[in-house]
Formats: sequence, structure tokens, C-alpha cells
Amino acid sequence: MIRLTDVYKQYENGTKALKGVRLEIADGDFVFLVGRSGSGKSTIVKLITGEIQATAGRLMVNGYNLRDISQKQIPLMRRTLGVVFQDFRLIEKKTVSENLEVVMRAVGATPKEIQRRIPYILGLVDLSEKGHRYPNQLSGGEQQRVAIARALANNPSVIIADEPTGNLDPARSLEIMSLLVKINSMGTTVLVVTHERELVNRFDKRVVAIENGRIISDAAGGYYNNGR
Repeated sequence: MIRLTDVYKQYENGTKALKGVRLEIADGDFVFLVGRSGSGKSTIVKLITGEIQATAGRLMVNGYNLRDISQKQIPLMRRTLGVVFQDFRLIEKKTVSENLEVVMRAVGATPKEIQRRIPYILGLVDLSEKGHRYPNQLSGGEQQRVAIARALANNPSVIIADEPTGNLDPARSLEIMSLLVKINSMGTTVLVVTHERELVNRFDKRVVAIENGRIISDAAGGYYNNGR
């Protein structure tokens, strides 16, 4: 569960990025967060992941109150999230399997857990035969699937995909979005941040539109028309 209640964010340079945002994402939801560049999408992601703090308002993420969270609790909260970025952020000198192993070791997974889970995740993202490859031996779409696999490595309850198709062609973009829908169908909450209107409109999912720091629409099976 993610809940923003009357959330405001003003940066030190005076920019008012969010102006009283109210947003609730229930367990198991699939949500597109859409809007133009500078509308406040990235600020919401940074707030949810604990990268920045709200200026005012209340923010709950998977049972954690981010207004009162301690430094020790932040890593625990982040383990409930898997984040996928536009630029993949893979370790180039490690294989696909090693990229997943790194994030699992970081949270104390045992060798047995790693050995069991990595083949399962690679199968889920249709990369069972690519575990020994290095990122530069993969296509852009395959690299993004590795990034999704990495986000799933520690079995998070929420996947946040921040412009996950920004570097991909339309066909690969559709593949990645279909994969996220598949992951959601297995019970994982998915929040996709994007400005790609045509892609959003191909899926009958909830669409939350933000403009100038305010939520301007929130509709199940919504239609996104360039931020409005």
C-alpha cells in the first residue's frame, strides 16, 4: 500500500514540485502515473523511495511512515520496493546472473536462496538462456528485462518503473510493458511512470495524470491524452 495525503514538496531553489497531492495505490494495483516533463512525476518516485522528504503532508509506503522513518528503517522499507530505471543501470563487468546475485547478497540472501531464485526470475523475464551473458552482449530490450529481473530479485511487494521504455523502440516498449502487466497479474503492485501516451492507451489500466504538481485525473482504464 502506498498512500500520499496532502503531500507538498518545495525544493531549496524555491520550486514547488508538488502541491497537495493525494494518491492511494492499493496492494495488487497496476497504475500508470503520467504527465509532461516537470509535472511532478519524478518527485513522487523520489518521495516513495525515500530519496527525498516531503515538505508537508503524510506518506505511507508498505506500512512505513516516511515522515517519521528512521535512517535504520529506510533500507528495510526499500527492500519492499523494486525500482526499474530508463537507463538500465546494470554492472557492465558482471554477467546477467551476477547482476542479480549482487542485489540478493546485499540483503543477506544465502547461496542456496540465490541458486534457487535466479533461474526462476530469469525464466519469468524470458532470459533463461542469457544468464552467462554480459550486458553489452544483449539488446536494449533484453537489458531492460535484466533490470526488471534485478528489481524482482528480492521479491518486493511493489515494482516502480520510472520511464522504463524511454530508450526502446515501440515493439520492445510493448514487450516490456506486457511483462510488467504479467508481473502484476502474479500479485505484485506495479507503478509505471511514463509520458508515452500511445503505449499507455494500449492497456486498460488505471491512469493517474499529474500536471504542475497536482493530480488532475485518476481513472480506472483511463485514457491519457498528453497529460490531460
